[in-house]
Amino acid sequence: MKKQLIKLRIIGWMMGVSTLIMLGCSSLRHELFQSSAWDLGIFDQAIYLISQGQSPISSFLGFHILGDHAAIVLYPLALLYKIYPTVYWLLVVQAIALTLAALFINYLARQAGLTARQATTIATAYLLYPLVFNINLYDFHPEVIALPALFGAILAARLKKISWFCFSIFLVLGCKAVLSLTVAAMGFWLLVFEKKRLCGAIALLSGIAWFAIATKAIIPFFGGEAASVARHLSRYSHFGNSFIAIAQNLLLQPNLVLGKIFSLATLEYLALLIAPVLWGISPRYLLPLVGAIPTLTLNILANATQQRNLVHQYSLPILPFLFVAVMQAFASRYAWIQKPRAIILWSLVAFLALGKYGYFWTIYLDSLDTWQATRKAIALVQTKGGVYTTAEIAPHLTHRPLIKFTDANSPPVDLTKFEYILLNVRHPGWLSNEDFATNLVNQLKRTEVFQLNYQHDDVYLFVKNSSGEKSKKLL
Repeated sequence: MKKQLIKLRIIGWMMGVSTLIMLGCSSLRHELFQSSAWDLGIFDQAIYLISQGQSPISSFLGFHILGDHAAIVLYPLALLYKIYPTVYWLLVVQAIALTLAALFINYLARQAGLTARQATTIATAYLLYPLVFNINLYDFHPEVIALPALFGAILAARLKKISWFCFSIFLVLGCKAVLSLTVAAMGFWLLVFEKKRLCGAIALLSGIAWFAIATKAIIPFFGGEAASVARHLSRYSHFGNSFIAIAQNLLLQPNLVLGKIFSLATLEYLALLIAPVLWGISPRYLLPLVGAIPTLTLNILANATQQRNLVHQYSLPILPFLFVAVMQAFASRYAWIQKPRAIILWSLVAFLALGKYGYFWTIYLDSLDTWQATRKAIALVQTKGGVYTTAEIAPHLTHRPLIKFTDANSPPVDLTKFEYILLNVRHPGWLSNEDFATNLVNQLKRTEVFQLNYQHDDVYLFVKNSSGEKSKKLL
């Protein structure tokens, strides 16, 4: 009993240190102007507007935030913004959610028959899994909250805690509509292979029902058909231009699917997923991965390469089932490495090889030469008026109803709707370029609608003149 308490304390310390490291890294990235309007700015603006009692219509997306992924969890997150409105709440929640999963892993490992030391080893391997660290750096995504909830749901099912199980899967469903497929697959696994009939049936039916409600009612209602196509079908446009067309082509033209599955890109993706835990993979204990089939399928079939790496959030729902499979193999002594020290060493090497910590002394320092000037310009934006700025500056100014980021391929028709225009010519940002930024600065200097309020190190802040309200539209 005493040893168990000591191991729990170790887990607690590991989680605490990991949370601080993750929060420190994501906060530093944000301070270095490496976070982006897409996606940190999107969620920060929406949650801020909810906290202010305003309709959370994202000016980046052009529609209500529920039209994006039907992420209802954003509404309770707005309670934090009522305490104090800051984007750092999202970074705190993300860091805590990612590390909290280690606690459920520890309990799942113990429930599977592993010793306290072995359970701690599995939890350590999770915290060192490269995707966990990398996704923490990549802005904020509500599905990180679903990660500990999925682990918690599996544990609750095995302990026959029905109320806890229901709460966990409802939390997962509220994070992102597509996670309903993961919940349904988990339900099938629990029902057929784990013999947890009640929990399996609840998850299977809830997942199917929520997928239908979210995709056929919530998303079209709040975002319109354009949102459904642009945000959810565009990555599968090679299979068709609608849900029905895609389903038909997948069934009637299996060669399209097989060509994606049996490809070098898929092999590389699977190798990246498995490599950090290869020490514990056994063909005899892969059944838990049934729950990961929807995510794997969507990622493999997508034309977006970011869905097949260990940097972005798309592979996150795979982790609970991958680690349960590893636990079962380890508990049955089918893991080909059994020594905790060797496992931790393997995990550390995988983290060093695939973790993106090196960005902090490479690409994250690219705009350091204009950092001070950018900070001063941001401080001069003192009202809640509309802002037009770069994708990287935008997350620092999203607490307002209107904000857009520069896009050289899609410039705004009317700049007079903005009160502030903040540009960094030296570092024009994602989807922009130096020519576009320079031409815009020169045009703004020539107009009477805007006045140059700040200029330093190629950073320009223009403020709209009150006397220029009736001037002609720009661009």
